[in-house]
Amino acid sequence: MAVAVLVACAAPTGCAALPAMPAPVPTSVVPSRDPAAAPTSSGNLSPDGFDAAQRMAVRIRNIGCGSLSTGSGFAIDANTLVTNRHVVEDSATLQLSTYDGRDVAATAASTAGLADLAIVRTADPLPAAPELADADPVTGDAVTVVGYPLGQRLTITTGTVLGATTDPLNVNLGEVLVTDAPVEPGSSGSAALDADGRVIGVVYAKDEQGYSFVVPVSTLRSMLDDESAFTAAPTCS
Repeated sequence: MAVAVLVACAAPTGCAALPAMPAPVPTSVVPSRDPAAAPTSSGNLSPDGFDAAQRMAVRIRNIGCGSLSTGSGFAIDANTLVTNRHVVEDSATLQLSTYDGRDVAATAASTAGLADLAIVRTADPLPAAPELADADPVTGDAVTVVGYPLGQRLTITTGTVLGATTDPLNVNLGEVLVTDAPVEPGSSGSAALDADGRVIGVVYAKDEQGYSFVVPVSTLRSMLDDESAFTAAPTCS
């Protein structure tokens, strides 16, 4: 089953068309499952009933020069979150909010040149940070996506890792993961989690058949370890 058109999953009024996939995804597709509860091994429920997998998710509004788009992100420590490059670039202002509706001030944003990744620093502490998995998942592993599709309510969807394919957006990056976990515009930057609530990658796009694409945790880890991998995010004026 070949993949035709890939679209980035930040949400203005729609998704922009991107280059055709260079290779087909695996044919052994497991159907997407309905939204389900977040994995609870990542931490106990907070007093307001949210799991740690939900508490680390952040909604991002990119107010540009004459434009507005939304995306998702997740904390990796008390004052740092990870998202996609296309979620934060060309902004005049970034507005962040947490699972409980609290606004968090962004102090700086940096984007990667190699992968569709970005880091945002915050002045205020973020509620929770997940653990990064030690290794990438394999075909057949369960995956949970936590984010803010369409810039609306916090949503959890589940699916399966279908395999890997050459990144159609940044061919020099190498392979990215393909899953059938449902995502929508606004899901860009969402954490993809394993069954134990650990981050196995970062959602950045989907195709017209509904497959989602994930920068694997091995790439995220290597870039976080390289101070030169991120530079100041481009802004508009």
